[in-house]
Formats: sequence, structure tokens, C-alpha cells
Amino acid sequence: MTPKDVIRSMRLRTLPLSTAGIALGLMLACKAENVRWYVILLTVLTTISLQIFSNMSNELGDWLSGVDSSDREGPTYSLSEGGLTEEGLRSCIRITMLVCCILGLSMIRASFGTVFRIESQALVVLGALAIWAAMHYTLGKNPYGYRGLGDIFVFIFFGLVPVTGGYFVAAHHIDPWTLVPGAAIGLFSVGVLNVNNIRDMKSDAANRMTVPLRIGERAAKRYHTALIAGGWCLMVLFTLLRTHGWTPFLYLLTLPLFAMHVSGVWKRTGHSLDPMLPLLVISTFLLSVLAGTGYLFQH
Repeated sequence: MTPKDVIRSMRLRTLPLSTAGIALGLMLACKAENVRWYVILLTVLTTISLQIFSNMSNELGDWLSGVDSSDREGPTYSLSEGGLTEEGLRSCIRITMLVCCILGLSMIRASFGTVFRIESQALVVLGALAIWAAMHYTLGKNPYGYRGLGDIFVFIFFGLVPVTGGYFVAAHHIDPWTLVPGAAIGLFSVGVLNVNNIRDMKSDAANRMTVPLRIGERAAKRYHTALIAGGWCLMVLFTLLRTHGWTPFLYLLTLPLFAMHVSGVWKRTGHSLDPMLPLLVISTFLLSVLAGTGYLFQH
């Protein structure tokens, strides 16, 4: 086991997607409150550690179930290529879980001053649910990711939780309106999963059930178009109803990237869909940063 193999199992290219929602939630909070820099830092680090923990858990689950085989359309990873042993990856998962807990509790302590307030306890429960969801996507006796339920959990934990939860950690109160951009980021994140599942339909058929396998490739591409269009409608709705001036519309600069992505999904199939995944990830991250920046600097 080498550091290179461990880093490969972290799947660092997924981090822009996991940080998109938390970045937007924190920037929305910074407009409303004076947020301390170390709370922002610990919140971002907690999010990154949870994503890495999820990635490693997913790799182990796919390996144990036989999904990550030589027939897989997508990229192969260190475990399937022998760079990591099963026990080595399990050790990495245990260490990463410990890091998640330390960072998460530090974030709560830094923001609320104690882990014993009711708000702090609620965040502890939410963190525990996030760890459970990360593990049971592909691990356990009946992983929900193999039953076509991954879309629901991605919508919650990549959209609603980071945006609204990030706002709550920083601002110490919940703004129900943050659920609107949170749902938008959630839909874009489900889109990333959907493209991944469309690409892997052939290899997934023997071991797991996904939405594209349930409805077919053409319907899955219609579903994908609806996800992206729905996310944009929610972002525009939030901007029109909760902001003023032109700066909150900065994220419109990313519209050509999303259009290019949707067009590419319709034209491609199988492993040729690979470039569409990072395109959507980067587009979502840029949209979040531009939306948050525009919100911060509105007059």
C-alpha cells in the first residue's frame, strides 16, 4: 500500500461537488451574520473528510459485491488493481471515520461553544446519519445504493444538508429559504449520480439496481434533463424572490456549461460519458461559488 494508492481511493476529483453545497450555505450565512473564519474552515474540512470517507466506503462495497470488476465501464480503483488490500482499505476507512468525528465535533464546539446544547446535539445526530448514509450506500447486507435509492440520499446529503446545514452551523438559525438553493444543488448532484449510473448500466445489471436500469437509458436521459432544468428553475426562483440587484445572477455565466453537459449526455453512451461527469461537477461548483459571491455583494 503506497500513499499514491490511498490518495487514489480518496477520489479527490469528487470534492468540488461535495464542497459546492457547503460553500453556498456558508456564503449565504456570511451575508446574514459575522461568521468566524475558523468555523468556516472546520465546516469545509468536515465536509471534505465525510466525502473521502464515503468514497472509500463505496469502493470497498463495490469490491465486495463484485460491481467493481474488469467489465466496469467506469474507472478502476486501487483495490481492484491490487494497489490496496481489503484490510488496508478497511484501516483507511476506520482512520477517516475517526477524522470525521474529530473534525465534526471541533466544528460544533467552535461554532456553538459546546457540544451539549440542543443545537449541537442535533448536528451530532445529523453527522451520525451522514456517516451511516456514506457507509450503507454500498456496504451492509442491503445497501440502498443497490436498490435504486441512491438518488434520494444524494439529494438530501449533497443538497439540502450542506446548504441548509452549513447555513445553520454558521448563522445559528435555520432560514427555510435556503432549502430552495439546497434542493437545486441536490438535483445537480443527483444528475452526477445519474450520468454515472447511465454509463455503468451494462456492468451494473448483474449486481445492482439503479434508476437507469429501472426505466431504461432513453428515459434516464429525459430524467437527467429534468434534473438539470429543475435545479436551474429553483436557483432562478430563489434569486428572483430573495435577492435584489444584478450580482446574484452571476451564476448565469455557467448556463452554457450546463447546456453543453446536457447535450453531451444525449449524444453519448457507455464510457464515452466519462467527460460529462467532471463537466457537471465543475459546473455545479462554479454555480455555487458565483451564486454565493453574487449574494454576498448585492447592494
